[in-house]
Amino acid sequence: MGKLTRMPVLAAGGIVISNGRKPLIAVVQRRRDNAWVLPKGKLKPNERPVAAARREATEETGCDVRVHEFLGVISYVGGSGPKIAHFWRMQAIGEPIGKPTADIKAIEWLPLAAAIDRLSLSHEQFFLHHIGRHAVRRTLKRTPIRPPVKVSAQPLAG
Repeated sequence: MGKLTRMPVLAAGGIVISNGRKPLIAVVQRRRDNAWVLPKGKLKPNERPVAAARREATEETGCDVRVHEFLGVISYVGGSGPKIAHFWRMQAIGEPIGKPTADIKAIEWLPLAAAIDRLSLSHEQFFLHHIGRHAVRRTLKRTPIRPPVKVSAQPLAG
């Protein structure tokens, strides 16, 4: 008999983009191996991927985030076996609301090209290289402002 196949570990995270004039992307440095990665983490039992993505992004960046569209999945084999990570586009809301969790050593907010270069894992570099421009463009798009409703200034009949 061959090796037992392991069920993949499910993880979720985000491409977290700041709200400044120039969009910056969060990359975090893990304490355990000093690797620079996108904010992500394992799902808790019965947790939906989108909920885990929001929780992990908030825990690892210290910022509240608004979750936008689903961006895709990265699958790879890590130290503990196969892993599948789901990613969403996220926007950091306001100033940080807390400190990142203890397993995060540092956070950097970088322009897209610098964020791609800073990432330690080739599969995350590839993902951000191909999806990052779309995520930044979507963040920069403004929602059209609806024209004001016209209100009649005629006096009431009476």
